[in-house]
Amino acid sequence: MSARPAQERSAPDRQDGARVAPAPARPDVALLPKAHLHLHFTGSMRHSTLVELAAQRGVHLPDALVEDWPPRLRATDERGWFRFQRLYDIARSVLQTPDDLRRLLRETAEDEAAEGSGWLEIQVDPSGYAARFGGLTPTVELVLDAAREATEATGVGIGVVIAANRTRHPLDAKTLARVAVRYADRGVVGFGLSNDERRGRAYDFEGAFRIAKRGGLLSDPHGGELLGPASVRECLETLAADRIGHGVRAVEDPRLLDRIVERGVTLEVCPASNVGLGVAPTAADVPVRRLYEAGASIALGADDPLLFGSRLARQYELARTEHGFTDAELAELARQSIRASAAPGDVRNRLLAGVDAWLSGASSEA
Repeated sequence: MSARPAQERSAPDRQDGARVAPAPARPDVALLPKAHLHLHFTGSMRHSTLVELAAQRGVHLPDALVEDWPPRLRATDERGWFRFQRLYDIARSVLQTPDDLRRLLRETAEDEAAEGSGWLEIQVDPSGYAARFGGLTPTVELVLDAAREATEATGVGIGVVIAANRTRHPLDAKTLARVAVRYADRGVVGFGLSNDERRGRAYDFEGAFRIAKRGGLLSDPHGGELLGPASVRECLETLAADRIGHGVRAVEDPRLLDRIVERGVTLEVCPASNVGLGVAPTAADVPVRRLYEAGASIALGADDPLLFGSRLARQYELARTEHGFTDAELAELARQSIRASAAPGDVRNRLLAGVDAWLSGASSEA
């Protein structure tokens, strides 16, 4: 049974009519230091920035991205995914100059800092921007330069995960992997695989991930969101995943879940987007608690705040209110996100110390 929100149980009436003292306020999850490992580039954009840039660039936004924002999405069928992808592509189209990309990353880092995230790994498919910014290599260099500037401005460390697209040819993915490896010492930390699982098996991209792993990058494919355990298994076994984007459908196969736990593979669980895309009917149905109690390493993520309407701290709040996570358990979720990251040792140590301090403060207030 999911826990009731604190505001609903703050001052219940006793049967004798006396008033019970309000329960102490829980510590703010936005102050809990954490790492954010599942955030897409375009999807990290502020809604206000989307609207402003669209007006400047003459891009017409559909009602779903203006009056009806955040849009109602359900991508469990091909028509629903097409609508989601169409909205995403429209949002991408407003990013037309290098300054637009720099602004996006600076504002994203500012938002991450406000959410308690001291380290961000943002996922981008540079081929979606290459035609506009002079090719794959110039696009990657622009993103990395913008990330460094955002870190300098906000103090939030940023690593880049270059992602291949399942709907494109595996040879394109190999090209991306080689570009990613070239910048492994300049801010690229991982190689991913995104888009509709139903339109490209992980198996087909094994060659690209072999290049990336050999070049020292984390293997971070999406799997187990729109498809079931078999999709997760391919990511685990064929792509030698270090982390898996989503992976929630692994709970449907206990032996697979045991294997994930044994290997120490982290699942990037995104509660709000799982509901938004129809993977789970409510946040309480996202199997965060089941995965946690099975011993899986979990990194909560916001996925695409632009389309799902909530950022990182909200995912921790959902774990608290919908799954009954205690402050100690929330702190452990934050630690798991930090340990699963590619953050430098000094950043990890600082964030982990901050988690301990947050929990110590929470305990002293209880």
